[in-house]
Amino acid sequence: MAQSAVGSISQPVSLPVIPLRELMPWAIFGGLVMLLAIYFVGAEQGATSLMHGRAVHEFVHDGRHLLGFPCH
Repeated sequence: MAQSAVGSISQPVSLPVIPLRELMPWAIFGGLVMLLAIYFVGAEQGATSLMHGRAVHEFVHDGRHLLGFPCH
């Protein structure tokens, strides 16, 4: 059962263009989420701690060492 490719002409593929005006809110949202994640991994349980206790520190402990943040 061989398929014959004779007679089929490939058409050029058109990629959709996303306007910057529609992309910018998602880029800003993603940037803010990343800043929040960096804060919790790198600075939580310090002088600027938002939550009391060691729960956040213990949750992100290995990630801190993986990213090079000192915590001991």
